[in-house]
Amino acid sequence: MSTGPREIITPFRPIPLDVPEGMKPNEFFNSTENLADLVHNNGLLQNPENLLLYRKALGHSNVFDTSIIYNTSKSILDPLGRPVRRTQVPDMVRNVWNRMNQILIDYMQTSFPDPESHLILCGEASLDATWPLTSPGVPSIRMLHNHFIVFDKQQLRQAKLADEDNPNLTDGGQHSLFQSYMRQVYRAFFTTLDLEILQPMAGSASQIKLTGYPQGLPCWEISGGIEAIKEVRFWEEYDILLKGFIDFYRTFFSQVSTRNAPIPDNVYFPQQVTDKLLFNNEFLSTAKIVRDQCIKNAKYANSIRWQPAFKQLIYRNDAGKWIVTISQNSIGNAITELLGVVVKREPDAAAYEQTEPQLIEHLLEVRQQLIDADLGEAIATDYWTG
Repeated sequence: MSTGPREIITPFRPIPLDVPEGMKPNEFFNSTENLADLVHNNGLLQNPENLLLYRKALGHSNVFDTSIIYNTSKSILDPLGRPVRRTQVPDMVRNVWNRMNQILIDYMQTSFPDPESHLILCGEASLDATWPLTSPGVPSIRMLHNHFIVFDKQQLRQAKLADEDNPNLTDGGQHSLFQSYMRQVYRAFFTTLDLEILQPMAGSASQIKLTGYPQGLPCWEISGGIEAIKEVRFWEEYDILLKGFIDFYRTFFSQVSTRNAPIPDNVYFPQQVTDKLLFNNEFLSTAKIVRDQCIKNAKYANSIRWQPAFKQLIYRNDAGKWIVTISQNSIGNAITELLGVVVKREPDAAAYEQTEPQLIEHLLEVRQQLIDADLGEAIATDYWTG
């Protein structure tokens, strides 16, 4: 069987929402009005920490697909003032969020135990306005959320090969600035971080054989597997990776913006930034290449994402090992495309309704586990009771 990214068709029930005249769809989907609709039609569980578990109306997979969103739409009306990554979430909220993550990951592992039959992943992305100011929807901002997805590998085997030139497919060797020009310094910087549970993993061992992805991205095996995910230390290290990435990204683009710029304010690892980045010729010469290009090419300069843009993923590989990876989100790929899965959503209510009962059964089962752990209260909709 050929190895390569797969494109699958995922049917959905059309959403009966009218976007107000004069608004872009992505602007409306970030609004308090739309979030209210999400709660009433797709909400599963919510808690006092403003964490909302919901069914994905426009899902990636109809096997298992849900998200937790940090719904600050009513408490913070300024969309540019909302937390958009884990490092900006209050400690007590993050603690509850981590516990919810752990239960959902454990549920997916228990319900879909065979790595040959199902691909499991969960992850999150930066959702702040890092695109150019003239791009549609940039004044909006989506609340921080993460994904929990299970794909049927038989469906992936039968799916057609995706176009490998699709710019949304994350290929670290081709698309990522970090991987193309600063691969060694990027990975060397991560080795300076205090990691015990997360162990560096070779690229070939981390790849999903069917798709050949992820490609070119640094990966870490979770030593201890699913049991380690239940430990506080794992989530601390998961945050350390993100903080290290943010330091690297901010430091690099500060050098692109201003030659010989000082260390950015409020970096998480100032000593490592000073020693491993600001005194590294490869790092600084790459910044010069990008800076010179920005000066000469207005279109190129306008495409730069000056603030940290990333996708961070936990997934299970073919051998059943649990792995963490993080990608410079330079292209704007969907979370699934880190693993070579391209999802083409098609409106088809009849096809969706064939899979809906089993999907909802899974969602209600994991919801009950969250309720039992005192992580929220059930929400009733037209599709399920509270």
